[in-house]
Amino acid sequence: MDRIELELYLNNLLESARFKDYCPNGLQVEGRRRVEKIATGVTASLAFLEAALEWGADAVLVHHGYFWRNEPAQITGRKYRRLKALLANDLNLFAYHLPLDSHPELGNNAQLGAKLGWIGEKRFGDQDLGWMTTLPMPITLAHFSAQVEQTLGRVPLVLGDPDWELRHVAWCTGAAQGFFDAAIEAGADVFLTGEISEPITHTSAESGVAFLAAGHHATERFGVQAVGAHLAEAFDIEHLFIDIHNPV
Repeated sequence: MDRIELELYLNNLLESARFKDYCPNGLQVEGRRRVEKIATGVTASLAFLEAALEWGADAVLVHHGYFWRNEPAQITGRKYRRLKALLANDLNLFAYHLPLDSHPELGNNAQLGAKLGWIGEKRFGDQDLGWMTTLPMPITLAHFSAQVEQTLGRVPLVLGDPDWELRHVAWCTGAAQGFFDAAIEAGADVFLTGEISEPITHTSAESGVAFLAAGHHATERFGVQAVGAHLAEAFDIEHLFIDIHNPV
């Protein structure tokens, strides 16, 4: 597939132009014109790039790319080594941050919900990035936490009484702990995200709303996989998801 056609397709598919983001979305580093093999991953770390190159990728597609707002402009150290790996090997880097969180079918939130058997019924929070659903019947926080652990393959940090009954579930992947108040206001009984910060403990205790931090990386593995699989099905592109372990 032609790289320019691929970029236009992805920008349109993920509606990248409508988001106010912390980084550029789309083609971040230009490589070879012809793309036949694309590797997907959560973050464009050096370990991920090296694995993609070993597989023979022409392009990589990630959720966490480069050139974040307020980061140092100098191309030194880690940034130099990462960019050198891309440029020296004519490897394209595509990155989609908030657009990949938000997509109604292929996005991180949609895919995490699907893995857990939830259908997003409404949105909340900044740019409607948070998702909510109502379970068909209440379950305990202990049961809910066990389901999350089994699905993601890691033990979440859980705030709340294990016997609390939950019906209204809110979630937003990654570092969305700042959406907790908005989830409470939207009527959630529990909020699931990737990370936690110190005030969340008190907010949960005082509101009576449960909170789960299930891992930034762990909650954001599914969107890029879905997009890569979509590309492989729609076009003559070979796809491989490369999961670089990250305990955060």
